Amino acid sequence: MTDSVEAKAANTEFETILYQTPAPRVARIVVNKPEKRNAQSYRMLYELNQAFDRAAQDKDISVIVVAAAGPDFSSGHDLRDPDRMKAFEDFDTVGTWAGFEGSGVEGRWVIEKEMYLGLSERWRNIPKPTIAQVQGRCFAGGMQLIWPCDLIIAADDASFRINAMELGVACAEFFHEPWELGTRKAKEILFTGDVFSAQEAHRLGMVNQVVPAAELEAYTLGMAARIAEKQLFALRLAKEVVNAAEDRQGRKDTLLLGFAYHHLSHAYNQENFGMAADPTILKKYGKR
Repeated sequence: MTDSVEAKAANTEFETILYQTPAPRVARIVVNKPEKRNAQSYRMLYELNQAFDRAAQDKDISVIVVAAAGPDFSSGHDLRDPDRMKAFEDFDTVGTWAGFEGSGVEGRWVIEKEMYLGLSERWRNIPKPTIAQVQGRCFAGGMQLIWPCDLIIAADDASFRINAMELGVACAEFFHEPWELGTRKAKEILFTGDVFSAQEAHRLGMVNQVVPAAELEAYTLGMAARIAEKQLFALRLAKEVVNAAEDRQGRKDTLLLGFAYHHLSHAYNQENFGMAADPTILKKYGKR
């Protein structure tokens, strides 16, 4: 994102994101913590949710673009977030689970069911087309922001990584790998934690288009503008029926199983090592 575009922010009510309307019938939500590589705090996730709600409910918006300031799209979750629990006081929750202060498995389960699984699934089902505009690194929890989007446009310098295995954890909270990568590549990426390029992601079907980094913003906005010319009701129905096709193939059941196995991994590590991650694996990979 360029300084000139960032200067077009429509308001200053958010602390961690920008909300823009860069073209007729197009809203753009910009993750705006480049100094932290756009690591996602709880506040950021809830502010993203508020921005998604605003765009979804605005009758003058047909397409939503999700972008990020700085060289990297997102480094994942902000594990050093100092105000993690305060977010539950400052924002309305999207689910009905409670007990965020619970100890052990209970607290971790309900927090992540709300913050990661709950929000990502909610964004997937927004009844308007959404486009992720991705540059630089998009690692770990960053995938949980782009995978719920309908389209992904990547710069040619974009790279992706799913490194749950390096924590001794089977998979991340929003288990979408088989649907994004295909089953064999999903296993490879999960087992190895290797970085894969925008070009590889395009070949696998996870990314719609790869464009030169200097053209990413203009290309994404151009596609959003073309889509926004279409009838919104028809767009909503087309999105819903494609999503339904995935769900009828078992996506939603597998999503919930992946979430359960994520937490089973945490519980196993807690029981065996006294922490939610495997320290022997962390020691080996912690500096990567």
